[in-house]
Amino acid sequence: MKQLKDILYKVAIESVVGNPAIEINALQFNSKLVKGNDVFIAINGSVVDGHKYIDSAIKLGAKVIICEVLPEDKNENIFYIQVKDSSVALAIMASNYFGNPSSKLRLVGVTGTNGKTTIATLLYQLFKNAGFKVGLLSTVKIMVDATEFPATHTTPDSIKINYYLDEMNAAGCDFCFMEVSSHGIDQNRTLGLHFEGGIFTNLSHDHLDYHDTFAEYRDVKKRFFDQLPKNAFALTNADDKNGMIMLQNTVAKKQTYALKSIADYQAKILENQLSGLLLKINNQDVWTKLIGNFNAYNVLAIYATAELLGLEKPEILRLLSILESVSGRFQYIVSSTGITAIVDYAHTPDALKNVLETINSIRTKNEELITVVGCGGDRDTTKRPKMGHIASALSTKVVFTSDNPRTEEPQAIIEAIEKGVASQNFKKTVSISDRKQAIKSACQMANPGDIILIAGKGHETYQDVNGVKSDFDDLKIVKELLIQLDK
Repeated sequence: MKQLKDILYKVAIESVVGNPAIEINALQFNSKLVKGNDVFIAINGSVVDGHKYIDSAIKLGAKVIICEVLPEDKNENIFYIQVKDSSVALAIMASNYFGNPSSKLRLVGVTGTNGKTTIATLLYQLFKNAGFKVGLLSTVKIMVDATEFPATHTTPDSIKINYYLDEMNAAGCDFCFMEVSSHGIDQNRTLGLHFEGGIFTNLSHDHLDYHDTFAEYRDVKKRFFDQLPKNAFALTNADDKNGMIMLQNTVAKKQTYALKSIADYQAKILENQLSGLLLKINNQDVWTKLIGNFNAYNVLAIYATAELLGLEKPEILRLLSILESVSGRFQYIVSSTGITAIVDYAHTPDALKNVLETINSIRTKNEELITVVGCGGDRDTTKRPKMGHIASALSTKVVFTSDNPRTEEPQAIIEAIEKGVASQNFKKTVSISDRKQAIKSACQMANPGDIILIAGKGHETYQDVNGVKSDFDDLKIVKELLIQLDK
């Protein structure tokens, strides 16, 4: 049990009804999870308004209600607190509830459209290899030093974030690397956290089903850097046209990285092969197992961050050379007949373009590049024709298929993708809505030496159709199909 007054520290309160000198059990914003003596925070979300569930929360045992609008009929046994923004209150209260765990860690946030998972995960890997205890909050998984937990969102809710940071404190972690999504920033999930640094990767077309405009999407990302403290660092990609915008109003120490522009941290690609990259970073050569121009930026951001966090340059270069690729990010296998299959999470136009351009820069003209790609249902529809245009323009053959159709009709999604295909590229394309059959067809099309790219789902081990998640792992499936074809 905790004192409510301690949990409310720094929360901007507009009005109160009742006595705050009480002990409370836990914080909840989902009324179904409420138990005796809990605090229920009514969040007015993008889909559901938690104010509708205040009575339900009280029936389940809530003793304190945090809300933006006080109910007309108040229960005399309940303490009501009115705030301007419940999501802000939740973030601050969650941090207070767990004893402000982020202040006891060296916490670094990574934001941008592409590269967040790779940078956060590889920073975790690098600092683990350097001998530190480290935490990770990512799309793929949550790590409390060596203990793994499943991830459900790119940026968890404020309660879960602080819960896991508290677990990291208990495990003796020195650092934590965290993906910070635009949804998480917009919904104030990261408020109240003490960041030592922030990294901006890039910005391209994504999440316009949630953000009304690209400018809004950009400005939400910028808000993360605006909120960094003076003693933090703000590291941005100077080659991205939005990179310097992120630094406009930050009071943090401004740092830049780039391959093409003058920057604090600069890199040049010396060799780009399927086996890895040879880079020159600030006049020092380093070999990494990661592949492609986009990973050159990721490696450079990792190098810069490691140096800003105090590691010595020779040690950073050594650690970069032993990093392993992240699950579902340019993972590849080669069949016994020499067919290469690559699985990548590329689900935005820019990410797909980067991956295809990387493959085209490596392959010879004698090899076919066969791309299997779809788009998720119930998400940003405007990117679908762009994905179709890029896939068909940069591949020799394309199979359009389902991704996670969710509640949409798969064939309707595919038809929207096909609208972006230029007339001269239609002959390259075929549509197969069943994803496994699409992958099988790509494998059957391929000859020894050819490359198959399976894009969009990456690390995911399920497919979501009408709210039902079934086992589906692109890498596992393509391995099995290639083995069958090799026999």
